[in-house]
Amino acid sequence: METKVSEYAAHKDALTAFSHGLQEPEWMLEMRLDALDKIDELEPPVIERLRYNRWPLWQVPNLTGAPSAKDIDPFEFIEDKADANRVIQTGNDTVIETLPESLKEKGVIFTDLHTALREHPELVKEAYMTTAVKPDRHKIAAFHAAFMNSGLFLYVPKNLEIDEPFEAVFIQNSLVEDAFVKHVLVYADSNSRFNYVEKFLTKGDKKNAANIIVEVITKPGAQVKYSAVDQLGENSTVYFTRKGYTYRDSHIDWALGVMNGGNVVADFDTDLVGEGSTTDLKAVGISSGRQVQVIDSKVENYGNHTEGNIFQHGVILDRATLTFNGIGHILKGAKGADAQQESRVLMLSDKARGDANPILLIDENEVTAGHAASVGRVDPEEMYYLMSRGIEKEEAERLVIRGFLGKVIQAIPLKGVRDELVETIERRLTSR
Repeated sequence: METKVSEYAAHKDALTAFSHGLQEPEWMLEMRLDALDKIDELEPPVIERLRYNRWPLWQVPNLTGAPSAKDIDPFEFIEDKADANRVIQTGNDTVIETLPESLKEKGVIFTDLHTALREHPELVKEAYMTTAVKPDRHKIAAFHAAFMNSGLFLYVPKNLEIDEPFEAVFIQNSLVEDAFVKHVLVYADSNSRFNYVEKFLTKGDKKNAANIIVEVITKPGAQVKYSAVDQLGENSTVYFTRKGYTYRDSHIDWALGVMNGGNVVADFDTDLVGEGSTTDLKAVGISSGRQVQVIDSKVENYGNHTEGNIFQHGVILDRATLTFNGIGHILKGAKGADAQQESRVLMLSDKARGDANPILLIDENEVTAGHAASVGRVDPEEMYYLMSRGIEKEEAERLVIRGFLGKVIQAIPLKGVRDELVETIERRLTSR
């Protein structure tokens, strides 16, 4: 269900009616229509070692009343934990939303994006596609800004530290044909601290596009641990954008499991703007079948004494392709900045294709930077050691892979999500 770029302007009236039907503020409609006009003018983002111009990413969502996802049981995908800080969405609908009154009274907002636009429009306006990802960034961003059809807003006020993680579960409704254009906005005010855990899943096997943008904005001194397990279906063609923007002395810790079944671009970026701000990005990926996945991770150091670390490990099965692009960019004026990265790919098939591309761009003196990259097979010495102790070959191979991916798994704060990621890895390995 691919729409030609030249046809986007024809959706102006339907888009206006869609926005009015959701009672969006006028500035939101203006942003949508402005982005609609820019789609034709902008180029798609350039992803190293990938040509995706023929991928069906331009599916316009249903703007006249998307089919309900009432046939999807959310408890098929979660443990029933009534007291969790949780939002669950099936398709475009929010079906579960739980947040203790004690947190609401302190000013925490954790709700679907359309509700936030109605009830907290000025707060959303401060951050929505104004700082981390702007609509004119590229064609994908403009398309998203125009046609966003569902999302989530999390705001944690100043000086508030929360121990219980916030959980979000997004279930793509592929029982019907409808594009999944989801936006997640995480806004951490000054000196706040919390964990946020996210899952993307698919129910159904219709061929659908997904255009997902996540923005994480950390004001001065804020600390956010962001964990995600992505398991969108094999018939979903996905462009994933996760972008962080850090103010002075703030930190974003990313732990990402890229376990989707279809062709995927995962574009993970962080702008270290405030002096002394830091980020750690840890990502693991598995590609199988004939799947093509590219994980494009970039950290840009703008501020003095900023520090960015990228750590990526991936496993490739069958005839699949997995590419890691790691980009560290220290800009002019970022004195004392540090950019480090490691990308490693493990291939379990002679027909698999893997690549690890480290890129360092240094525009300033008095900085430190480094990279490591490798593409290879399971270490025969590790296999020999395990098998010499009576462990069967297949089990030994799984143990090696678990260790290879373990650093990211252990960084996820919720045990249930860690266990699910391990189970997903085991399932992908044993289904060969």
